[in-house]
Amino acid sequence: MIVNIRDLREAARRRLPRFLFDYVDGAAYDEKTMRWNEAAFDRWRFRHRVLNDMSERRLGASVLGADQALPLILAPTGFAGLLWPRGEIAAARAAEAAGIPFCLSTASICSIEEVRAATKAPFWFQLYVTKDREITKNLIARADAAGCSALVLTVDIAMRANRERDARNRFTARSAIGLSSWIDMVTHPAWSLAMLRGPKAQFGNLASVQAAGAGIMSQGEFVARNMDFSLDWKDLDWIRAQWKRKLVVKGVVHPDDAARIVDAGADAVVVSNHGGRQLDGDVPTLDALPAIVERVGTRVDVLFDSGIRRGQSVVKALALGAKGCLVGRAFLYGLASAGETGVAQAIAILKDEIDTTIAHIGVADVLDLARRRDEFLLGA
Repeated sequence: MIVNIRDLREAARRRLPRFLFDYVDGAAYDEKTMRWNEAAFDRWRFRHRVLNDMSERRLGASVLGADQALPLILAPTGFAGLLWPRGEIAAARAAEAAGIPFCLSTASICSIEEVRAATKAPFWFQLYVTKDREITKNLIARADAAGCSALVLTVDIAMRANRERDARNRFTARSAIGLSSWIDMVTHPAWSLAMLRGPKAQFGNLASVQAAGAGIMSQGEFVARNMDFSLDWKDLDWIRAQWKRKLVVKGVVHPDDAARIVDAGADAVVVSNHGGRQLDGDVPTLDALPAIVERVGTRVDVLFDSGIRRGQSVVKALALGAKGCLVGRAFLYGLASAGETGVAQAIAILKDEIDTTIAHIGVADVLDLARRRDEFLLGA
């Protein structure tokens, strides 16, 4: 029986080959940052208020000037289309039905154009910058042509991280899949048969790049070789000049960086440490959030990412000043277990938990959480 995100995680673990589950579930080195992201929420305690009329509650938010049904965004995640056939489309449709934004990753299996053709609502596009700026310019132009309402620039990848689960499973760009992984696929027939019936897996956004080759292994190696680790402030200025709609910069934990990013013309920053998938030992994002909100929260939307597994965590992040929360692993567990239905289930679980939590603390509107924080939230 599925009653929470943890149950979806277990369902995903059972259905996926181990190398794919570990890719979704794992983080860098000892995975301390991932654990700390979740544990940070426990340092804040609710103090419920009583005798407030909670017969009607409002969960809607405004992010980047657009109203949405919930204070959630489906975060950009690579390889979603390996978890379920056309997985990015499944997730985008579930987000659209729920009235929240979906953000497509550069490293997606479905292309920008495929997601655009399968959905009606505008979606966001996440950008990794390549050494070949023509490829980057082309991705930006395609996102613009697809009517993407926001471009999300990820800036917290200074070099390739060492995710030891992936290394043990030989699920890295420079490794061929080992015999154990082939056996693992055979022993997970529900996943294997679904993928065999679906379209051939490849990085959809790179299919037209001749140098990337054909097939996911060749394209993955191309991405690994061509990720530009020289990205700097001049590149942010260049991207701001290329993109005329909303620009979001993701991967910020220091208020000085946030201020400089806003000075460069960004419309929002995402407080994120990549879910612990890059720097192990990094500051938990919830600990970083208040200082960034204080520094730039009156100028731009501050969004939150990393560690969301419960609706109660969303409420705490909103109370500490976030305008909305990006969820990654939580919806991927749903996608891996049941496709679009599973993503919808993950969103519904978080929605119900947010709704119940605000009712119990005595705040009927999520938009009031930050203003009334001192009434119901205590720091440990």
